[in-house]
Amino acid sequence: MTAATSVPPSLRPFGFDGTGVRAVVTTRHGGVSTGVYDSLNLGDHVGDDPAAVLENRTRVARLLGVPALTVADQQHGARVAQVTAELAGRGMSGVADAVAAFEGTDALVTDVPGVALGTLVADCAPVLLWDPVHRAVGAAHCGRPGVVAGVLAATTATMTRLYGTDPADLVAGVGPCVGADSYEVGRAEADAFDALFGPGVHTRPSRPGHAYADLRGAVRQQLADLGVGTVEVMDTDTRTSTDTFFSDRAARPCGRFMAVVVLA
Repeated sequence: MTAATSVPPSLRPFGFDGTGVRAVVTTRHGGVSTGVYDSLNLGDHVGDDPAAVLENRTRVARLLGVPALTVADQQHGARVAQVTAELAGRGMSGVADAVAAFEGTDALVTDVPGVALGTLVADCAPVLLWDPVHRAVGAAHCGRPGVVAGVLAATTATMTRLYGTDPADLVAGVGPCVGADSYEVGRAEADAFDALFGPGVHTRPSRPGHAYADLRGAVRQQLADLGVGTVEVMDTDTRTSTDTFFSDRAARPCGRFMAVVVLA
C-alpha cells in the first residue's frame, strides 16, 4: 500500500505511511460508540462501554490488516517497553491487560513485523518513530508531563540500545494535538516548560497565574535536539477540531483516538 492509496475516513495516514510501514492516526468516525464517545472511541478507561471499545479497536486492527493492537497503561511518564512477538496484542482487551503487560508505560518499541503499536490521546501529542535502516518502530504518548519527563529521549535511546538506531535515520510523525492558542496551563506547569526549554520559548502569558503552552512546538524541538532526521507534523488543533478528533480540553468525558505504527 502507498500513501496515495484510498483510506477510510476513520484513518489519517502520515506521509511515510506505506513505505515499508503503516503509520496512521484514527479519527472519531467509523465506530459503534454512542453519546459523547461517538463513534470510534478507542479508550476503555473513560467510561465508555468496554464491548463497544473492543469492537472499535477490532475495526481499526482489521483496517490495518493486523490481528490486534498493542496498547500500554499510559501514565504520563517516560517508561518505554519493548514489544516482542509474545507481547504483541497485549492491552487490546482493556485496561487490566494493559496494566499486566505494560504497567505505567508511555512508549512502545518493536522490530517485529505485523505488531501494531498504539498510543491513545485526546489533546496530548502522539509521536510515531520509524527507523527504515534497522526496520524498527516506536510509538510515544507525549503529554506535557511526558515531555518534561523525557519520554522522547527515552524512546530514541531505547531504539538505539535495542536495534542500533541512529536518530538521524529516524522518521517521526507528530499527530494532532492541542494547539498553542488552546492550551492554557497553570503557572507551575508553565514554569516547568520554561525550565526545560528557556523562559517564553514554548509558553506565553495569558491571565494572571496562567500561560499558554505550545505542546507541539515543544515536541518538535525535542525531536530536533535528539537529532531526528525527518519530522512530519499533522498541524491540527484537537480542541478546535472536535468534529474529527476527541479533545479532553473541549469536553469531558470524551473518547480517545489513537496513533498506530506497524512494520510491514
